[in-house]
Amino acid sequence: MLKIYNSLTKTKDLFTPQEESLVKMYTCGVTVYDDCHIGHARSLYIFEVIRRYLKYRGYKVQFIRNITDIDDKIINRAKELGVDWEKLVNKYINSYYQDLKVLGVSKADKEPRATENVGSMIKYIEKLIDKEYAYATESGVYFSVRKLKNYGKLSGQSIDKMKGNVRISKDEAKKDPLDFALWKKAKEGEPFWPSPWGNGRPGWHIECSVMSQKYLKTDTLDIHGGGRDLIFPHHENECAQAEALTGKVFANYWIHHGLLTINSQKMAKSLGNFITISDAVSRYSADILKIFYLQAHYSSSVDFSDERMGEAKKAYERIQIFINRINSIKKVKVTKDAEELLKQLKDKFVESMDDDFNMPKGLAVLFDIISTSNKILDIEDEPMIKLAGISGLVEEILDIFGISFKLQEATEISEKDIKKLIKIRTEYKQKEKYQEADDIRKELEERGIILEDTKEGTTYRSKL
Repeated sequence: MLKIYNSLTKTKDLFTPQEESLVKMYTCGVTVYDDCHIGHARSLYIFEVIRRYLKYRGYKVQFIRNITDIDDKIINRAKELGVDWEKLVNKYINSYYQDLKVLGVSKADKEPRATENVGSMIKYIEKLIDKEYAYATESGVYFSVRKLKNYGKLSGQSIDKMKGNVRISKDEAKKDPLDFALWKKAKEGEPFWPSPWGNGRPGWHIECSVMSQKYLKTDTLDIHGGGRDLIFPHHENECAQAEALTGKVFANYWIHHGLLTINSQKMAKSLGNFITISDAVSRYSADILKIFYLQAHYSSSVDFSDERMGEAKKAYERIQIFINRINSIKKVKVTKDAEELLKQLKDKFVESMDDDFNMPKGLAVLFDIISTSNKILDIEDEPMIKLAGISGLVEEILDIFGISFKLQEATEISEKDIKKLIKIRTEYKQKEKYQEADDIRKELEERGIILEDTKEGTTYRSKL
């Protein structure tokens, strides 16, 4: 049975969606004012694996991930660069979708933009004002935090503790320092939308409350996810707005992932350690980056370094060598012995992933499969009688992890030509023409292909 560590209850809770076979999941997406970096990639990948695993466990998943395309950061960056804010936004939305493609991460079922939903946000705010949870001032509309009795339940902070950490801008006419903006009146030269409270734009927090409920068509989400840094104030405020309006629980399960550092430092352009998704994938490959992410539990912080990436590369090679080896052997029907081994290994994987999506344990099961299979391949006369179906199980696990093991495009050689050269090399070795055989091996390596000689024959993989 699947259990999830719930940031709301601070415990591992048995996962029970509101509808038996349907999961409604929302995660906070990117703010499009710059290129996505490897911290964003980790978040995108984690929730991709969670979505895939839920489907593997038999659920239908409705997944929504927003795009914040109006925000102070966007306005300030556009001013800094001297460009139109909409051009900036469109540039980085295109960049974001390209990053998804190179990562091999699917789009969400819907990826709504904040600017497409301003009308819905205005109606939402009006209802909050009607319920006296919000009020208008000369600078905008604010949510009255103290009106909500359980404000702070997600972050676990008291009102008094929050108050000591809040600063008020000079142009904000709040009744209470903790009150947060639902609508911001536009300053001169800023983008705006008309509203009952004057020209302006929605606050950041209202975007996610509105879009999650609107596109999932529910007052209560099954799962809401995002980075740990969003718990307060963003997710706390989302929760407050939604529950004030509906009187219902906003999300039953909150999943928060840990953050990413670079060589134990926070990533920042000023430190020269800002690594974009495209740079990381071009240097290591998407699959190796994913294995790096899999080596740490999603809730833990993770440190990116050349050493850690080297470990991920070795793990990738080990899996690839095994896949090539087992795929080169003649397949046979699954026997009773093989069925028992398959069930044992599959149950172990499911048990690991059912424990709060424990991806490192799931990855460890994959390596247990490889070790067990390699021992049988090395010792048994007819290994595939015991290992029938193993390649299928490995493919299932790799599919959940979104790892493809496709030949790198940089090889510049077709599979047909590779197999032809391997055949010629095998003939040279049979004739004891070892120098000629080695020349073929070197030629293929120069063209991005590594040969692996096993007792079952020669396999090949991409050079990393």
